[in-house]
Amino acid sequence: MTCRIEHIENRLVVGMKTTTTIINIGEDTKRLAKIFMPRRAEIKNRHGLHVFSIQDYAANFNPSKVSAEFDKWVAVEVETTTHLPEGMESFTIASGTYAVFDFKGTVSDIPKSRAYIFGEWLPQSGYQLDQRAHFEIMAEDYSKRLPQIEEELWVPIIKV
Repeated sequence: MTCRIEHIENRLVVGMKTTTTIINIGEDTKRLAKIFMPRRAEIKNRHGLHVFSIQDYAANFNPSKVSAEFDKWVAVEVETTTHLPEGMESFTIASGTYAVFDFKGTVSDIPKSRAYIFGEWLPQSGYQLDQRAHFEIMAEDYSKRLPQIEEELWVPIIKV
């Protein structure tokens, strides 16, 4: 899995969110995507054809506590939020530095990749996690039912 370091400015997205936990994230994301994806064409002023899957953790979030709650978003990037479809909200992905990992594999490979990122890469990188949203960027036609998936995993970091 390749990694690159990128600095981004604020990115504005429009989508839908739910509150979830580490235990429920898979099912909650699937349910949220089923509602959002057919409606994404209602969003005006889109920027690009990619889809975001966002985890917005609270400042006191503890990933080892599997019942800890956080916000999960499925969204698309926009230029402005002058028109928000009913039931949708806007969110700003905060500017900053991110480690970006190009993931290619099966859905069942994702936990192994996350274990590598947080258990091996991060401790040896000279960076630490920053308190900003984590997100994935996927193609417009993304589907976890495909035998091989591709997505970018964006992890917020700051130099130690």
